[in-house]
Amino acid sequence: QVQLAESGGRLVQAGDSLRLSCAASGRTFSRYALGWIRQAPGKEREFVATISWSGGSTYYADTVKGRFTISRDNAKNTVYLQMNSLKPEDTAVYYCAAAPAYHDEHVFILTDDYDYWGQGTQVTVSS
Repeated sequence: QVQLAESGGRLVQAGDSLRLSCAASGRTFSRYALGWIRQAPGKEREFVATISWSGGSTYYADTVKGRFTISRDNAKNTVYLQMNSLKPEDTAVYYCAAAPAYHDEHVFILTDDYDYWGQGTQVTVSS
């Protein structure tokens, strides 16, 4: 089992920056690929970004590429999502999720691939 707890979500204005954090506990954190997934009101969950257990591989949704950066600190059991140039359409509940990886560059872009989820943190971007 891996327990995940997100933090950092809040109300910001368009163009602002925000950094989300996700602290993990439980099984060996470093053997899991991690991802950020978001869900806006009335919409399905949407993949945002993922990072391999080594941190060497990342992948982003086209909607956030160039604006968001995912990173991880295995020593601190924490994954981050740095969000710049925020837009109102980025408003959503952001979830951190973990998936057991088969090798150190394995990443997951399908939300169904993730086994463990946090409770989510709300990000609201006003125009």
